[in-house]
Amino acid sequence: MKAAVKRKLPPPAGPDDADDASDAHADADSLLLPDIIPDYASDDSDEETINTIGNVPIEWYDDYDHIGYDINGKKIKKPAAVSKDSLDKFLDSMDDPDSWRSVFDKLEAENKVLTDADLEIIQRIGKKMLPEKDYDPYEPAVDFFTSQTMPHPVTAAPIPKSRFVPSKHEAAKIMKIVRAIQKGWKKTTEQIKQEKANAKPKFYDIWAQADPNAADHPMHIPAPKMALPDHKESYNPPIEYIPTEEEIEEWKSLDPDMRPQNFIPKKHANMRSVGAYDRFINERFDRCLDLYLCPRVIKKRVNIDPESLIPQLPSRKELEPYPKQQTVVYKGHNQRIKSLSVDPTGKWLVTGCDDCRVRCFEVNTGRIVGQWEVSGPVQDVKWNPNTSFSILAVVVASEVILINPFVSTKEIVDETDELLSNMWSYESASKLEWTKASTEDYAKGFRVVLTFQKNVTSLAWHRKGDYFATVSPEAGGSAVAIHQISKRQTQYPFKKSYGLVQRVQFHPKKPWLLVATQRYVRLYNLVQQELVQKLHPNVKWISSMDVHPGGDNVLIGSYDKRLCWFDVDLSSKPYKSLRYHKAAVRNTAYHKTLPLFASCSDDGTLNVFHGMVYDSLDQNPLIVPLKSFKAHDIVDSLGAVSCEFHPLQPWVFSCGADANGEFVAKMFT
Repeated sequence: MKAAVKRKLPPPAGPDDADDASDAHADADSLLLPDIIPDYASDDSDEETINTIGNVPIEWYDDYDHIGYDINGKKIKKPAAVSKDSLDKFLDSMDDPDSWRSVFDKLEAENKVLTDADLEIIQRIGKKMLPEKDYDPYEPAVDFFTSQTMPHPVTAAPIPKSRFVPSKHEAAKIMKIVRAIQKGWKKTTEQIKQEKANAKPKFYDIWAQADPNAADHPMHIPAPKMALPDHKESYNPPIEYIPTEEEIEEWKSLDPDMRPQNFIPKKHANMRSVGAYDRFINERFDRCLDLYLCPRVIKKRVNIDPESLIPQLPSRKELEPYPKQQTVVYKGHNQRIKSLSVDPTGKWLVTGCDDCRVRCFEVNTGRIVGQWEVSGPVQDVKWNPNTSFSILAVVVASEVILINPFVSTKEIVDETDELLSNMWSYESASKLEWTKASTEDYAKGFRVVLTFQKNVTSLAWHRKGDYFATVSPEAGGSAVAIHQISKRQTQYPFKKSYGLVQRVQFHPKKPWLLVATQRYVRLYNLVQQELVQKLHPNVKWISSMDVHPGGDNVLIGSYDKRLCWFDVDLSSKPYKSLRYHKAAVRNTAYHKTLPLFASCSDDGTLNVFHGMVYDSLDQNPLIVPLKSFKAHDIVDSLGAVSCEFHPLQPWVFSCGADANGEFVAKMFT
């Protein structure tokens, strides 16, 4: 027997002791009530569930030592089988012969063995049969009510009074309809019939009810008339109207809109020999369109000179200097060039190639003055913008190598080595590994190697030359890292990434960092550690980014052939979207001192533009296309991969393949 709950019950009151009823109720707490048996005292006698938590997910009790409460409000302890792992459950199932016919009851947290009757019901349901074997679904139905009219009602209850009282709910609905009719929101049946009778047909002749006096009006336009038939449309045209075979072939070769007529004249013996016209329905439809679309009022046309709609751009002669021709070709590469960079003095050009080599050229002559071999294909090369030092940063897979190229003066080379040697006096607390180059690599010019956990794709220097930022798109929250050379420190400004980072750039005048993901560009204030602005280029995938030397304009290239110019002070949307390329835009670049910018694409072209930014806020930037060079040939769907301007002269550099299939860098002056 299950445990019973002792309850207190008041004693019954007799007819003679009604005065003592209150005393009996007062002593009710001292009496015991009968026990509650959960199996039979509940509403459903067939329900044998002990756990009475109701429609509550059993997962809510995972962190407790019980699984619910019984009908008496006591906790039901969680069985030990619940805390077993999968291996213990598997071993128990191997020892239990009835495991194949057991099901786990989540409410009771125990296994229940199915009876033979339960298994039979499951098998019958699986075979799409009735669960009960002895149930006859086709047994004759027994009507509760007979089909004969009985003289007495089924119930003899009196009719309630509410049936004779008007319904307030129906009265409110009727008044609502009355108000709608009074205000014209709802129409009566007679009004709807009258509107249908007076309604115009769906299709009617727009010229049938024309005003007869409209012809005298100066603005009147009559309906267009069909052209009268001529000799060509006759069933027996003169011989001069019948075309020859050459004329028929020429007529068929013309576009349907360019043919003088829609048929070929033919000669028939009599009218009975004329067949059906195959373009009858088409011409009837065109005639209906002529009537439907014909203007019925004369409108004065605004006389605008087309030349006035074209913006007045300055001539290209006034916008000089800008690159006009190819002058120098830098050869010596065995595989594709991924990146190039010009040193801040403008004397040296460095290229990074897939043949695991970094080459340094003299800009004016194209002579190779230095060459370094690295451990893998070069992803990016950037020269330090500070003229006081000569540091070359090379991105190779998951490493960034700082090189002293030995191409500057002895004083600058010594200052560079002193800077890179003093950095080891500081203790670095960053997780990034900064290592010195080996003795053999040091003699070649290698100084510092930064090792990352994921591959690095691009690098950007700060204008002062002490900081540089790297991009590792696969690193998640540490995709963007900022490194300080003088103190050998690395910082990760973001805890999480809002997308796959493509490029980063430092603002030329403010402590801002521009981060370009696939779809957006975000401007962050590194001092206040907050988001300043979010740019929406409306492109599918950003490929490159550059910031104007003034800092108020941003240039973005994308893989969907667009070049977007942003005026940051004006709007978060592009000021101009240029589509001068027929393939993906690979790189964009501003000139550091002159009003020029360029873009290179996979179609092999290098486009140069004039981009003047005015100091006055009332005047928008002036953008004028200047020159388009067919710089490189397309090899493996890649054309011009990178471009960059000379820091002082109006010269632009690009890299790609030439007509002979060799991978070269070129200079246009």
